[in-house]
Amino acid sequence: MILLYLAFLFLGAGLAWAEQQPTPQDVVAYIARDGPVRGNEKAPVTLIEFSDFQCSFCWRFWKETLPLINEKYIQTGKVRFLYHHFAILGKPSTLAAQAAECANEQGKFWPYHDKLFSQTTTPLAFTEAKLKEYGKEIGLEARPFNQCVETGKYANKVEAETAMTALLGIRGTPAFLLNEQFLSGAQPFNVFAAAIENELKKAAKPTQSKP
Repeated sequence: MILLYLAFLFLGAGLAWAEQQPTPQDVVAYIARDGPVRGNEKAPVTLIEFSDFQCSFCWRFWKETLPLINEKYIQTGKVRFLYHHFAILGKPSTLAAQAAECANEQGKFWPYHDKLFSQTTTPLAFTEAKLKEYGKEIGLEARPFNQCVETGKYANKVEAETAMTALLGIRGTPAFLLNEQFLSGAQPFNVFAAAIENELKKAAKPTQSKP
């Protein structure tokens, strides 16, 4: 099921599968142009987070590091930030990821993303009833959102995203792809800042005028 769905995704993206699985480069290229995004689409740096809403280290990144990256780099047009599901911590993780996709239907992925992470450290935070309640709290239209959650509309999508992440060799959360550089774990802001600044310097070189 996973491989068939992946094949569908890649063919839909214009990537021929023929007789073999996609390469890691194919997977990265697809991921980099798919999914919820913050920031300028033409930003010179793309940062992709591979994450699970139940992960305590992902929560730490969301609470301590992402706000600083957002203020200094995303809102200033230097970084384009994408979220990619890597739901590996059981059924509550997959349900939360699916609910986030349901929220995305109403243009509220990021408010729902923030709501979920605000509940990460709360026991039994991702039951179906709780996920519906969070939707109500952020102002989602209840009927279509609840129906989306109940039917598991995005189960295959979340499963496929998790499988694609595994194809890249990623085994834990959070993990990050900063342009072509992998970063693992909830690194402090200074680690991200140094890597981002390095990528910004690379991006600026072709535009520098010769003396």
